Amino acid sequence: QVQLVESGGGLVQAGGSLRLSCAASGNINSFNAMGWYRQAPGKQRELVAGISSGGGRNYADPVKGRFTISRDNAKNTVYLQMNSLKPEDTGVYYCNALRYSSGGTRYDYWGQGTQVTVSS
Repeated sequence: QVQLVESGGGLVQAGGSLRLSCAASGNINSFNAMGWYRQAPGKQRELVAGISSGGGRNYADPVKGRFTISRDNAKNTVYLQMNSLKPEDTGVYYCNALRYSSGGTRYDYWGQGTQVTVSS
């Protein structure tokens, strides 16, 4: 059973920074990719940033240049450094681990989420 535990959320003023952490119960190299999603009130969950097992990164347009995703394979942890935070970054942030089976079936694993609130 895969467990993902997020931490690091909180309340911050606009322009501030937070660093989210996602600790996995297993070897993160066993996943094809890991990422961070967020869900704002009344909106659908959306991808914020992702990092592949090979280290490739992708970001949603609204966070490019402000957020950085990274991974520490030795600690089985993925991070999201968030700088220059804006009120529209407010939401619940979820860690995701993605794995494809040999048959091509996609498996998603989710953490419980951590709240990020950015005040104006």
